Amino acid sequence: MFPPDAICAALALFIVGMVWLRTRMQYARPPHGRLKLTAAGAAYFAALALLLVSGWWLAPLIAQPLTGFASLGPVAARGVWFLVVYYLFVPLHRALKARGAAVFAASRAGRQTPL
Repeated sequence: MFPPDAICAALALFIVGMVWLRTRMQYARPPHGRLKLTAAGAAYFAALALLLVSGWWLAPLIAQPLTGFASLGPVAARGVWFLVVYYLFVPLHRALKARGAAVFAASRAGRQTPL
């Protein structure tokens, strides 16, 4: 069996992958070139990383007084925190798109064909 910290780290990486995948699927792939991360996208994923890292330490501390006698373990508290962060980033991405701040944009990094 995995140690609890390894389970939490794997869950955090899974959440980052799910946010990346869900966000990237919202943008059409250009016919030539590829999608690249914008400045707004870098801030978006930096905020995600900051919330996940802060949750690593804060989630067990916040869960302890909230749950009372039925104490959540640190793995469960972190798991709940990570899922809440994931579900907060769904409307955040929608708000960014509504304001015209794309997380991904098309780049022209493909092969150039000679005329």
